[in-house]
Amino acid sequence: MKKILIIEDDETICNELSELLYNSNYEPIVLKNFKEIEEEINKVSADLILLDINIPYINGELLLQKIRKNNTIPVIMVTSKNSEADELLSMMYGADDYITKPYHPNILLFRISNIFKRLNESNEITSYKEITIDRERGILKRNHIEVCLTKNEMIIFSYLVNHKEKMVTRDELMTALWNNHEYINDNALTVNISRLRGKLKEIGYEDAIETRKGYGYILL
Repeated sequence: MKKILIIEDDETICNELSELLYNSNYEPIVLKNFKEIEEEINKVSADLILLDINIPYINGELLLQKIRKNNTIPVIMVTSKNSEADELLSMMYGADDYITKPYHPNILLFRISNIFKRLNESNEITSYKEITIDRERGILKRNHIEVCLTKNEMIIFSYLVNHKEKMVTRDELMTALWNNHEYINDNALTVNISRLRGKLKEIGYEDAIETRKGYGYILL
């Protein structure tokens, strides 16, 4: 589950953001100590930061500058300021995106998922053991044997490969499919996993995907 750090001094907004993120399968973390803000950011090791411009002790844009000196973590500026100058400054200081209050919750979630999607695409692994992964053609190849995957099967396999030897929940896989505009229900996910296992068996990896009861799956 991706951790998202909320840097916002309005308690009501923090609570709303936390609920929104939690219900969208993210782990929200609210920063409390604004006096030692840089140390707190380093402690959390978040996957993304939602950063308000108007925070105590330091301007959000200046904080962004400090973060960017030694950290590439994605940052979305969330602010009540609605001017081209503020947006331009935020982007110049290294923000990955910028959204103004009041914002539509689904728009914020869409921007968050787009950032994670871009990060995944830039870090996508193109092989697994002796298997070559051709995402464009939807093919897995081992030696001279090829198997064709459906779009959903490739999304699932790619996600498992990018999280190799880590446990992945069913909810995470459902989110990965949703982020690629593929609607799939819980039963359909089970069917896709079963078919993917069968195709991996065809190229010699029968036990590659292990089920962890009550949690999800792990690619060994």
